[in-house]
Amino acid sequence: MTRLHQLYDQQGQSPWIDDLKRSYVRAGGLERLMALGVRGVTSNPTIMAKAIQGGSDYDEQFADLMAGGASVEDAYWDLVIADIEGALSLLRPLYDESGGTDGFVSLEVAPALAHDSAGTAAAAAALHKRIERPNLLVKIPATVEGLPAIEQTIASGRSVNVTLIFSLERYGAVIDAYLTGLERLVAAGGDPSRVASVASFFVSRVDTEVDRRLDALLAQVGATAARAAALKGQGALAQARRAYALFSERFASQRFADLAAHGARLQRPLWASTSTKNPAYPDLLYVDGLIGPHTVNTMPDATIDAFVDHGHLARTVDADPAQAATVLEELATVGVDLDDVTATLEAEGVAAFAKSFDELIERLEHKAAALGAA
Repeated sequence: MTRLHQLYDQQGQSPWIDDLKRSYVRAGGLERLMALGVRGVTSNPTIMAKAIQGGSDYDEQFADLMAGGASVEDAYWDLVIADIEGALSLLRPLYDESGGTDGFVSLEVAPALAHDSAGTAAAAAALHKRIERPNLLVKIPATVEGLPAIEQTIASGRSVNVTLIFSLERYGAVIDAYLTGLERLVAAGGDPSRVASVASFFVSRVDTEVDRRLDALLAQVGATAARAAALKGQGALAQARRAYALFSERFASQRFADLAAHGARLQRPLWASTSTKNPAYPDLLYVDGLIGPHTVNTMPDATIDAFVDHGHLARTVDADPAQAATVLEELATVGVDLDDVTATLEAEGVAAFAKSFDELIERLEHKAAALGAA
């Protein structure tokens, strides 16, 4: 029994791993993590690019695909889907044992589709059709254009991990897209109990951007500077805790109760980007501070190891809602525009995933050229 097991058993929070690579699937890495208490896997274009570029594990399959006449981009998806399917198989027993609550693996649509509603919906449907596993979550970004695709995918009876949520306003829109999708599914005679979803609310990056703006205020003299200094490292947790309050309110509504009567499931908040970026802050700031029932925390390897070693097991996500509200009010008072912060982070997040994808495709093209020359 590790702290990860206790996190789930005592606090109702599911720990997932925010990483995937071939060694996890073929060399026992994921099985080791599952033994520690990990209950799911998330991936994204940056994670997959790092895995493919990180060694020779994919070279043999890539060479075979090139020899068979595949395009470089098609080969990329074949490489990634091989890992996803391997992880899905390893986690399927947990999915069955948990009644479809955990045991999920997430795969993101192509990042170039982030502002293409119809393209995203079509790509999500294609991935679900290609990988017909009940424990697959297709990741769709929570851009304005992503919202209709989320609704359509849910209405089609397919499971979704909504990613790149940075603001409370957008999180509310994501919940609405989920509920509307379920209502459309039920109206069409579909079974909502077969649909799973998580809403991935990004955390540590909020502090990175908020603290950058607070640092600019520290150059001022007087009360504003003092208040700005006191607010550093508090914005991300405060906003995530307000998101949990919104989750609790919206899923206690009559609207969701009517759907639950048909078997609909909660769309759990998933805390993403929970490794601590600022070394001056505690290494488990965004894990210990967001523990609560009906949530997921997806952590990179080092954060999982740290929690197993010295994580704190206490319900914290809603321990002091008034304090969370006060922090957000104080940030506005000193001049930090959270709407602008979250818009900046969304644009950066979309761009970062697209950059990772494009750079990987370019590297694979060079490798394909070298194989052709050989």
